Amino acid sequence: MGLRIDHRLSAQRLLPKIERLWELSAAKIFSLEQTWRPAQGAPVFTVKGRYTSRGWTEWTQGFQFGSALLQYDATADKAFLEIGRRKTIELMATHVSHMGVHDHGFNNISTYGNLWRLMREGRIPFNEREKDLYELALKVSGAVQAARWTTIADGTGYIYSFNGPHSLFVDTLRSLRSLAVAHQVGHVLMGERDQRISLLQRLLEHAATTARYGIYYGKGRDVFDVRGRTAHESIFNLNDGSYRCPNSQQGYSPFSTWTRGLAWAILGYAEQLEFLTTLNGTREGQGKCAPSGARRGRPPSAQDMSATRAIFLEAATATADFYLANSCTDGIPMWDTGAPFLHRLGDYLAKPADPFNGWEPVDSSAAAIAAQGLIRLGNYLLARNDERKGDRYRQAGLTVANTLLDEPYLSTNTKHQGLLLHSVYHRPNGWDYVAPGQKVPNGESSMWGDYHARELGLLLWREARCETYPTFFGGSA
Repeated sequence: MGLRIDHRLSAQRLLPKIERLWELSAAKIFSLEQTWRPAQGAPVFTVKGRYTSRGWTEWTQGFQFGSALLQYDATADKAFLEIGRRKTIELMATHVSHMGVHDHGFNNISTYGNLWRLMREGRIPFNEREKDLYELALKVSGAVQAARWTTIADGTGYIYSFNGPHSLFVDTLRSLRSLAVAHQVGHVLMGERDQRISLLQRLLEHAATTARYGIYYGKGRDVFDVRGRTAHESIFNLNDGSYRCPNSQQGYSPFSTWTRGLAWAILGYAEQLEFLTTLNGTREGQGKCAPSGARRGRPPSAQDMSATRAIFLEAATATADFYLANSCTDGIPMWDTGAPFLHRLGDYLAKPADPFNGWEPVDSSAAAIAAQGLIRLGNYLLARNDERKGDRYRQAGLTVANTLLDEPYLSTNTKHQGLLLHSVYHRPNGWDYVAPGQKVPNGESSMWGDYHARELGLLLWREARCETYPTFFGGSA
């Protein structure tokens, strides 16, 4: 059956739940601020309700301090602005120049990017020196991210993951924000012999490569597979740039769908569709979708821009449809659509999710990410007079939000440092805490889950209060 959409919901109807979210969120941010020591590394997920670190890559630090900035955005409580701004300046510089990860959009847009956006929106006082600091950090971050580049057989390419140049992660779609903002403030990547490399071009090429190889459409090359399914990782042969096979690091298998990766795709494409609306068709380089003339500096035509949007929109709607069909009726997905013991749950898609079941964990963080993507995709389509699809995706996102903003997902226990319960990190590696008496992980939180619950809350909070529509690029969508 999948997600049962509630067409009665609106941001205004969810306002009491969102107010409660911010009340609970405040105490949890203060708790983490008081107990966390930077020498421990970045907090990643909770164990028995307390945040712990887990070495893999340092991709969650920005969510910690970005959460305080989102809290300030919603409540205007300057204590949270002080936390977010001070910790960003003190501790985030190494993330700006981090050459070893594909996570710049996660770490740096959530911190420097939020501060820059708040200043652009007039929510914090304008300060020329601060603005210059934020923009310099964002420029460097976008360029460093874009430098992690592998060229493939057709001459385009992708930003490779921390696994190495052969590896394309679907997660990176959400990190493309770093390239978008760096391009927006006028930056380029300088290559050998002073070659000027367009960050916008690399953004669009990466997104198009992901759409081509990391997402299935049930036709053509993918006739054997299901429309909207995603691969966590796509592997390429570095000798000739040819695509070789799908793979998965955090999912069950290369031929099942890890639902957080699916959610990254939904939100990543929806946000980039919003970003494309800010381009007037005269910006440099449209990547895979542009003619060679555009790559040499000539402005792309309206037809090129239309082709770019079509690729992004097809990827967004395919993944959104797959999410709706493969979630429980309340909008919460299992951690992977091919997890080995799902058959033990019976017809689990015909009923609300049970995070306390004894066979397979749900992933609330995937739901929080997907909910925002569904709402943004719906809003994008509604603005283009596609009321049928737009309303469907938007109301689906509101339905997921309605579930997440209440128990058993919203953490009301004041002793638990997490905000969003029943998040899963890395099931194959066995990193998630399993409580005594339980067979699978549940009851714990993650930094990305908590952060995206707050981002979702802020999106709906502003709409319910008739305030500015929030975008990562700080402008109208």
